[in-house]
Amino acid sequence: MATFLYRLGRGAFRRRGLVALLWVALLFAAGFGAATASAPTSGSFSIPGTEAQRAFDVLDKKFPGMAADGATARIVIKAPAGAKVTDPETKAQVEKIVEDLKSGPGKDQISSVADPYQSQAVSQDGSTAYISTKYKVSGMELTDATREALTESGKEAQAKGLTVEIGGDALMAAPETGSGEIIGILVAAIVLVITFGSLIAAGLPLLTAIIGVGIGVSSITALANVLDLGNTTATLATMIGLAVGIDYALFIVSRYRAELAEGQERDEAAGRAAGTAGSAVVFAGLTVVIALVGLAVVNIPMLTKMGFAAAGTVVIAVLVALTLVPAILGFAGKKVLPAGEKSRLFGKGKAKPADTEKKANGGTRWARFVLRRPVMVLLAGVIGLGVIAIPASKLEMGLPDDGAQPVSTTQRQAYDLLSDGFGPGFNGPLMVVVDGDKALADSTVDRIKGLDGVAAVVPPMPNEAGDASMITVIPKDRPSSVKTEELVHEIRDGSGDDVMVTGATAMNIDFSQKMNDALLPYLALVVGLAFLLLMLVFRSILVPLKAALGFLLSVVAALGAVVAVFQWGWLGSLFGVEQTGPIMSMMPIFMVGVVFGLAMDYEVFLVTRMREAYVHGERPGQAVVTGFQYSARVVVAAAVIMIAVFAGFIGASEQMVKMIGFGLAVAVFFDAFVVRMAIVPAVLALLGHKAWWLPRWLDRLLPNVDVEGESLRKHLAGSSSEGPDKDRELVNA
Repeated sequence: MATFLYRLGRGAFRRRGLVALLWVALLFAAGFGAATASAPTSGSFSIPGTEAQRAFDVLDKKFPGMAADGATARIVIKAPAGAKVTDPETKAQVEKIVEDLKSGPGKDQISSVADPYQSQAVSQDGSTAYISTKYKVSGMELTDATREALTESGKEAQAKGLTVEIGGDALMAAPETGSGEIIGILVAAIVLVITFGSLIAAGLPLLTAIIGVGIGVSSITALANVLDLGNTTATLATMIGLAVGIDYALFIVSRYRAELAEGQERDEAAGRAAGTAGSAVVFAGLTVVIALVGLAVVNIPMLTKMGFAAAGTVVIAVLVALTLVPAILGFAGKKVLPAGEKSRLFGKGKAKPADTEKKANGGTRWARFVLRRPVMVLLAGVIGLGVIAIPASKLEMGLPDDGAQPVSTTQRQAYDLLSDGFGPGFNGPLMVVVDGDKALADSTVDRIKGLDGVAAVVPPMPNEAGDASMITVIPKDRPSSVKTEELVHEIRDGSGDDVMVTGATAMNIDFSQKMNDALLPYLALVVGLAFLLLMLVFRSILVPLKAALGFLLSVVAALGAVVAVFQWGWLGSLFGVEQTGPIMSMMPIFMVGVVFGLAMDYEVFLVTRMREAYVHGERPGQAVVTGFQYSARVVVAAAVIMIAVFAGFIGASEQMVKMIGFGLAVAVFFDAFVVRMAIVPAVLALLGHKAWWLPRWLDRLLPNVDVEGESLRKHLAGSSSEGPDKDRELVNA
């Protein structure tokens, strides 16, 4: 493979005009497709195999046209102090809101609007009332006119002194990341300038990463409605694609400059960079793709599509690194080098090799320190991450509701008004679907009324045929509480297959359980496949095993940090956490998938250089030093860049995106700086030659992918002995 990638990189360098033109054409084609496609919706959400989903299916069948999964809104009205919502003047204002919604611009998308005085939606003290509005489509499919009509509906009442706030998923919108993402890119640019000492070299990874992400995200946008992709899919693809795109280009450019320093001609340096660092890029990309595609085992269509779309963006990033980066290196010429290097290498038109003896750098000094004290470094790393991981033992999973919104939002204020006026359970009513006659519905109501966690039960609403009913149950506790979850299980345990609990709260509970059940199978699949892949790369059993165990340590520590900040509230104000609560149920499995793929990037890039040195005759300890000498600076830069990109999403308005950004940034920090830069060299120092041991029978069975470029060296040696004409013939083959 190294020989093929060498030819690909050198060919892209020599035909840089054509290669650049093809990528620009792809970018314009994807952009045109995105611009002409209809706006993406939220994507359909379903959880196959759960009771909540089965209940929704019954509703679609027995209550046609009801749009059971349509958006909902609650307009909460609170009278001024000393007044009541039943006062004639206030009542007139509330009824006007109802009429405005029924006859306003969004009326075609509205399924029903409940008058609070007829639906008994007035609090006992008369201070608060709420208007329930049901829509025919999901929140992301509402038109701007419909959403504006909803937000404007209470303005006149507010002017008369009433407090009007709106909650529900009808106000759902694409999360805003604010300026954090831009700051992350700026940090990446600064790190690249410091690393390379050249503005051109620093800008190249950013440029190619943005082109790759542009193609990937534009393609997702163009195909969003065709493939039923949610609006959050593009956010994930941007987050992952930008991080790996910068990293992969960074490693190619770094190796290219190293080859120039060894005295290679520019086209030869580009070919060798693609053949060596490019091999590592391919396998690093494969680990990320495996982790993202593996999300399919969870069997939640939305998550599967997100994983496949993000994996596609990673594949584009790999192809960009192998072809577009060498092409742009051809355009950049000697500008990718610092001023001092330009004069040394190109002062008289011909590259001069660097001194044979390399000066010790920070990576060399750190590696030698670890080799002198491997036990101390290993224990410090493991114990430190172990302590940080302790909060993960108290992990509580759920899905955020309006109670997790910032206190400044109307959704959060509506949530608080409902809790104060009616009780916290009104923010998350349960929908009990009875697939049977009136007698079954009545007996179900009687049984539910006797449960401790129930605040109220609304009489059954039958369908036209009379063979199915809906029962609304109001819990005593808030939607995300443990007691509400226990109530859902109580209702289900005492019912047969014809009585099902659904609604947003029950759906969240089932989703969390589904994610929890899938975590171990997913972990086994991803780690198992990646273990085999790394065994091919490193021709070792212990190195992949050490890589997997180190990853597990870093991801559990990252989960511990997430629990401490978002569930316990430690340092919460520093990260903009206004409301603590359960950790998003998809967070653990999502973190496992994404972080495992990204963590293996550093493992591949760092340890591949060690393996290369070991194969070429260096002793195990010296191979570790050589790996750090050539790769540590670049790995540190890559990790800082990735942390900056992920941390940029902490500034998002949406709690879910904020939590993902924080979790991924912390996980990359732990994995890159503690596991890969400290624990890995310590373990390799203790193992010595045993680290690279592979049984002979297994060595014969495994194909030789030659990441260290041994076959490429032989090929180049053979080519040079037959003269430049033969070399050109091989390159152009």
